Amino acid sequence: MGVFVFLPLVLPLTAWPIARLAEHRLHPRLATRLLSAVAAVLGLCSSLCLGLLAIVGTAQLPGNPLPDAWADPEVRAAVPHDEVVGKGAVAVLAAAAAACTALLLRHRRVRRRTARALRGLPATQVAVLPDDIPYAHTLPGRGDTGRILVSTGMLGGLTSRERRVLFAHERAHLTGHHHRYLLFAGLAARANPFLRPLRTAVACTVERWADEEAAAAVGDRRTTARAIAKAALISRRAPASTLAGLAAVPGPVPRRVAALLGPAPAARTWPPMFTSVGMAAWTAAVGAALSAMSSANSAVTMFLILKAATPL
Repeated sequence: MGVFVFLPLVLPLTAWPIARLAEHRLHPRLATRLLSAVAAVLGLCSSLCLGLLAIVGTAQLPGNPLPDAWADPEVRAAVPHDEVVGKGAVAVLAAAAAACTALLLRHRRVRRRTARALRGLPATQVAVLPDDIPYAHTLPGRGDTGRILVSTGMLGGLTSRERRVLFAHERAHLTGHHHRYLLFAGLAARANPFLRPLRTAVACTVERWADEEAAAAVGDRRTTARAIAKAALISRRAPASTLAGLAAVPGPVPRRVAALLGPAPAARTWPPMFTSVGMAAWTAAVGAALSAMSSANSAVTMFLILKAATPL
């Protein structure tokens, strides 16, 4: 394996160019799916890499539950500076696992708190909560089910057409399963901090995706832009306890409004190769593929070495 075992830890850097370019140049639906997939692959490969380093680097330590044969010099020679790297990998892997667990627990806690707030209300898709604090968010369910939660404080600050935009926007979050993309990107960013730009970009693109869906449903991009801007202004006092806000904060409102005031983005399946965004997309895809191949190669190599070193 040699130094190639470390590649999955640094290859997320190849995805940085696509993070900002995808946000501005690609259709938000395509950008969300591309960035989430790249982040998930790179985050998983980083975790696998750390796991291999931890196994190899700590197999020779006293009290380790691993088989004694795994501490064979041939096994340890597969990783440069195995003892120091192994101890560091254990610490980093533990920190990443703790961060991912904290995110999942927070996700579950918010779901439970939101479900408790809905008790006693009619079982309709839209639940209006008697609260002066303006907010609107979603509670995803199984499949395509889910509920939209909106406060009276939010509804009171919008006109009837702007309310249509608000409900269309939140409904797009539900039907597009945007909470899943945010959760995957958040977990990947906690597995490898180099993936944080992708998490931030996904948080922006899911909002842009919902904006475009709302504009198409209402049929008026200018009204949609005005509703988004007004909702953002009156919801500054709202608590950040939404499921969509668990992985990252919503996208910058001025850029979202500016995008809505322009023409609708073209829905391409993949950006042209000889463009800046196309080159960035291919670079990110190649980096994810190399990371996956490096992780798979390291895992297979380690398995063969351990199989040879461990007596049956």
